[in-house]
Amino acid sequence: MAATQYVPFDSKKSLNSGDTAWVLASAALVLLMTPGLAFFYGGMVRAKHILAMLIQNFAAIAVVSLTWILIGFSLAFGGEGKFLGDLHFFGMQNVNDVVPALGTAQTIPTLAFVAFQATFAIITPALITGAAADRWKFGAFVAFVAVWSIVIYAPVAHWVFDGYGWLNQSMRPAGKFFAEALRGGTVVHINAGAAGLAMALVLGKRRGWPRRRCGATTSHSSCSAPACCGSAGSDSTPDPH
Repeated sequence: MAATQYVPFDSKKSLNSGDTAWVLASAALVLLMTPGLAFFYGGMVRAKHILAMLIQNFAAIAVVSLTWILIGFSLAFGGEGKFLGDLHFFGMQNVNDVVPALGTAQTIPTLAFVAFQATFAIITPALITGAAADRWKFGAFVAFVAVWSIVIYAPVAHWVFDGYGWLNQSMRPAGKFFAEALRGGTVVHINAGAAGLAMALVLGKRRGWPRRRCGATTSHSSCSAPACCGSAGSDSTPDPH
């Protein structure tokens, strides 16, 4: 296959202010979903783990923003390869060039497209935190997200979001973009769901869950109800492990 021909984006001829405003507004709304997800997941765990869920989701914004700008976007939308992009946009180099997948149809600045796609790259690993709640340390989570966003998310995004991706190409019956209707579901939800299931299996069950209820018979004969259960509605049950 011949080398990809990159051309500069001509903002005077190609830029559409309406398209740009809509994409930037959409990026802001999608980004807002991650803090919302943080509070949603925080409300589904034990009180002592609420802060952990919040910081994991907010950390995903910081970590994935860096990996996406550094290499993720380039692997997802650079070049014309079937399985992976090139490094043309590595570290936001050549950011004023036209994205190959958009071609002559590109009517927004490349940087706006980078920001819009970054919001999906951020919320996808954030979704995994719900499946692995209470199971890992913060440092392990940060390392996992950094590696996963590059090794897993970027290639899958290229397969579906990029017009040259093999999944997008192979799912075009009668010339139609069949994968278009599955874009968010495939790259975000199926991708995060598979990763969440894998992490839940690897990390195992949550320690101390489900917790013993007040008044329930326990194997600790010396455990009194106030000591084991605390006040009503509290989360002071000792970890049996």
